Amino acid sequence: MSSTFNRQFRTRIKVCGLTRAQDVDAAVNAGVDAIGFVLYEPSPRSVSIKKLTELVKQLPPLVTPILLFVNPSFEQVRRACNEIAHATLQFHGDETASQCTEMSDGRPFWKAARIPLGIAGAGFNLLKYVEDYSSAQAVLLDSLVEGYGGGGKAFNWSTLPPNVNANLVLSGGLNALNVAEGILEVRPRCKSLTVDVSSGVEFPDQKGIKDTREIFKFVAAVKSADQNISN
Repeated sequence: MSSTFNRQFRTRIKVCGLTRAQDVDAAVNAGVDAIGFVLYEPSPRSVSIKKLTELVKQLPPLVTPILLFVNPSFEQVRRACNEIAHATLQFHGDETASQCTEMSDGRPFWKAARIPLGIAGAGFNLLKYVEDYSSAQAVLLDSLVEGYGGGGKAFNWSTLPPNVNANLVLSGGLNALNVAEGILEVRPRCKSLTVDVSSGVEFPDQKGIKDTREIFKFVAAVKSADQNISN
C-alpha cells in the first residue's frame, strides 16, 4: 500500500490495564514505551488512585504512564493528575473535544475511536473524527464492543482510510500472533503508529493479570515486524 504517510517510523508499544507491580516490571523490562492504567471503576482492570501512585513510581524515565478514563468527572481527572503530574490522558468514552481539552488542562491526551466490527467498520468516518479531535496527541482505534475496551476483538483494519493525518494507536484484539499484520495494514496509513495490547497478554479468564511471557512475545513480534518492513 502506498501513502503520503508511508515513512519509516518505529512502532511504539503500550501495554494497558496493568494492576500488579510484577506486571509493570515485566512490561518495563520487555521494553515498552507506555503503560496504561484504567481509572474506570466498572472495569475489572481498574486501579485506585493509591494503587496507581504506587505502580507509577516503578516506571523509569521515558516510559509514559497513560491514565485511561471513561466519561469521567472533572474532579476525577484533576485528582489523578495531581498525583501523576507527568501522565498522558486517554479518554475512552463519549467525551466531546471541548471536554477533553478542558479536562486535560494542557496535558497531552489521546481520544479513543470505537470502530464497529466487520464490514460495518467501513461506515465509521475516521477522517472527520480526527478533525473533530485535532487537539489530541493521538487517536486510539478500538473495537466497538460491550463495555469500553479489553474485549479481545479486532475490527477490520482494511476498512480504514488510506491517508489519516494523525498519530494513530491501534488497539482491540491485538496479540503476538496478529500484531505484525496490524502494523503492516495500518502503519502506512498514518503519521505514526503505536500498538496497544491488554487482553492479548493476559492469562485466560484473568482480566488485569498479565502473562510475562506473552508481554515479551508481543514486544518481540512488534520489533520483528518493524525489521521486516525496513528490509
